[in-house]
Amino acid sequence: MVFPVESYQSEINQIVEVVFSTMLATDVRPDEAEMTVCYHPSVTAAIFFAGSWKGAVLVECSVLQACHWTAKLVSIPIPDSITDDVRDAMGELVNMIGGNLKSVLPVGVGLSMPTVVQGGDYVMKLCGGNLVNRRVFHSPLGKFSVTLIEVVEK
Repeated sequence: MVFPVESYQSEINQIVEVVFSTMLATDVRPDEAEMTVCYHPSVTAAIFFAGSWKGAVLVECSVLQACHWTAKLVSIPIPDSITDDVRDAMGELVNMIGGNLKSVLPVGVGLSMPTVVQGGDYVMKLCGGNLVNRRVFHSPLGKFSVTLIEVVEK
């Protein structure tokens, strides 16, 4: 099933804005001009969709952002580096975004457990995936991206 994600862009932007506002007390806004952001090192949190529509949503950010967001989400001091708390918080953040995205995806879509990847030199590839939509957002700590990928079965 092909999902016309471009027609739901405002809903996706709103989901990201609401999750950050509600869970992190952080205002974020989409950047309509910017489509790529590079972080080194970086953190990528992903959650996968299966069922009537297959794909994934990824949240990509800097280590600094991940650590600050963790402190806000779980009310702890800002970690100096990637810890289990940071990985868990990033997994929860992508889970909240993915769970809210289910409301605009076709009926019958389920979510996987989150996956978090970190480091300075990695490539994350969803086999069979076609980039559907990458959005860059501004936050007080800089830019981050949210990517929705569709898996097209051949």
